[in-house]
Formats: sequence, structure tokens, C-alpha cells
Amino acid sequence: MPLPFLTADRAFEAAEDVALPFDDRERWRRPYRPGPWRVGVAALALLLASYVLFAAVIIALTGSVSEAGAVFGCSLLVIACALRLLRVGVWVSDRGLRHVSFLFTRTLPWDRVVAVRTVQQPVRWLGLPRTVQGQALTVVRRDRPAEAGAQLLTTHGADFLSRPEAFDRASDAVEAWAAENRSG
Repeated sequence: MPLPFLTADRAFEAAEDVALPFDDRERWRRPYRPGPWRVGVAALALLLASYVLFAAVIIALTGSVSEAGAVFGCSLLVIACALRLLRVGVWVSDRGLRHVSFLFTRTLPWDRVVAVRTVQQPVRWLGLPRTVQGQALTVVRRDRPAEAGAQLLTTHGADFLSRPEAFDRASDAVEAWAAENRSG
């Protein structure tokens, strides 16, 4: 009995990222997978949180309960930050386009979207102040000038660093969602 999920010789299927036809298009979905940098940092944060939780248990057994509560609260904060980091990105649905950053979430209905396009421009490297030449997926809104397009995704972000083909697939998917829902 062949077990294809255990073999490495099967071909990569690009159709895995495509939404299934019976999926609910009203649900918010990210049209791409989170990148290894984002997942790695979140995993390290969750590992740190497990150590802090263990320290909270030890403090509760040997020290005061209020100190253990403070350490437990710190671990919950680290867990919340790690989970929020995994939510960061661009989400789409029939209702609109949602850009989730670490601190803010902005939702833009499709009727306020003029264009979603990929442009060559300086982008921030992993969200740091240093800029490098790369590509960005930008959205042009009806109520703002075309030059003030907000960057949604970049080739040097935590999801697509050193993965240009993944950026191309993700930007094509978001552009397709925009083209389909703006016309309808």
C-alpha cells in the first residue's frame, strides 16, 4: 500500500493554495501561508512563554502567589504577542480587504478599492527601518491619491523574504480577489 504523504518524490501541487469551490467566501482568509520568519519568531516566543509559565509554577510553589501571578501575566502577554504575530498579514473575503498589522487592523470594503497592483519600489527589510529595492503589493483607495497607495505585502517582509515565487502567488491571489469582487 503506497503512502504518498510519507514520500518525498511526489510533485508539488500549486493548487493547494487555491480555495476550494465549496469554501465559504464570506469567511476571512489569508490567500497565502505565513512565512518561515514569522512562524519561527512566533515559535521562539511560545518556547519562551513555556519557560516563563514553568517559572510561574515554581514561584507559586516556593514563593508568593502575587509574584507568580505577575510572572503568569507576563507569559500570557508573550503568548498573545506570538498569536497576534501569526495573524499579521492580508486577509480577503467577499466583504473586502483586511490588512492586519501587529497593533492595528484596517478593513477596506471592495467598493472603496480602486486598484491592487504590484510595484517595484524601496521596501522595508523585515519591517525594520532599513529599506532595500523590492516589490510591494499596494492598494489604491478611492478616498486617497494614487501615489499614497498603502503597502500590503512586500518581497522583503517576514512572509516572503527569500521566497519570490511565494510573493508572486500571493500577490496574484490578492489581485484576483480584488478584480473579482470590485467588478461584481
